[in-house]
Amino acid sequence: QVQLVESGGGLVQAGGSLILSCAASGRTFSPYRMGWFRQAPGKEREFVGRITWSGGATYYADSVKGRFPISRDTAKNMVYLQMNSLKPEDTAVYYCAAQVGSQWDYWGQGTQVTVSS
Repeated sequence: QVQLVESGGGLVQAGGSLILSCAASGRTFSPYRMGWFRQAPGKEREFVGRITWSGGATYYADSVKGRFPISRDTAKNMVYLQMNSLKPEDTAVYYCAAQVGSQWDYWGQGTQVTVSS
């Protein structure tokens, strides 16, 4: 069983930065991809970006492209979301997820990010 735990959320002013971390645990952890998603109040959860576990290829939603680079440390089973130039509309609960098969199979509990104007 895989467990994902996010950390690093908090309150930040617009224009500021935060780094979210996602720690993965499990007897054998080797996903195909890791992803970040977010859900703002009253809205559906949306895709933020993803990274392939082995090669490190990344893909981002247009809304965060160029601002939120994703990285991973395969030795530590960690994934990171560097959030730069934050905007109030980035306020949401951020989730990391692991894709083992064809879908996002495992999810973390989420971490709140609030951007004040």
